[in-house]
Amino acid sequence: MKALIFAAGLGERMRPLTLHTPKPLLDVGGKPLIVWHLQRLAAAGVREVVINTAWLSEQFAPRLGDGSQWGLQLHLVHETTGPLETGGGILNALPVLGEAPFLVVNGDIWTDLDFATLPTEPAGLAHLVLVDNPPQHPQGDFILQPDGRVGDQGEAARLTYSGVGVYRPAILDGWREVIGDTEGAAATPPKFGLTPLLRHAMAADRVSGQHHHGRWADIGTVERLQALDAELRRRSPSVGDDRWSSRA
Repeated sequence: MKALIFAAGLGERMRPLTLHTPKPLLDVGGKPLIVWHLQRLAAAGVREVVINTAWLSEQFAPRLGDGSQWGLQLHLVHETTGPLETGGGILNALPVLGEAPFLVVNGDIWTDLDFATLPTEPAGLAHLVLVDNPPQHPQGDFILQPDGRVGDQGEAARLTYSGVGVYRPAILDGWREVIGDTEGAAATPPKFGLTPLLRHAMAADRVSGQHHHGRWADIGTVERLQALDAELRRRSPSVGDDRWSSRA
């Protein structure tokens, strides 16, 4: 299975840190945030990782190399007109991702999730990892049914989408009809979010999911980055710049 890491965002809420460094390359616990993902993906058996870039894209190759130090092959896909959002980012990367299901990870989260627990062949169009609602998002996103289906309708308690999932390329089939006539969809290349497509698939019972009970953090502010960094250093006092070894 290939993986796609979303790394094209502007990181506006993280300024001034992101004025000169893209958010996925900010250090936390002794290494860039994105390196935590690369190490865990390699440990799960992933061998090719696509990284979409836009803001300060020229910094990724010098910092990460070709991925060989983790046993990975990295493909940098630059979004030349600016961030294309999640749906547009996947569409732009599909020529490199290919026709098989692929794993998606948001570049601005941190998690101890074992990616090997994810299905390589989702039952439907997507399989989402959901987490308990964080303080900044108490309303949650989706409902995880007892049978593993994920939905958007009903009064049951909602969980938060973690930014990790497995998708089939077919999730994008007919995307223009689902997205509608928006300015972003009419652009070249198109810019649109993935959430409407997920809700469309949920209405047809074609999205499954799992509840991750371990550690997860959305690095959306400088304060959250600092809190995670302090936590990781408390848990592993020897943590530091290990030159981002291949150990997960």
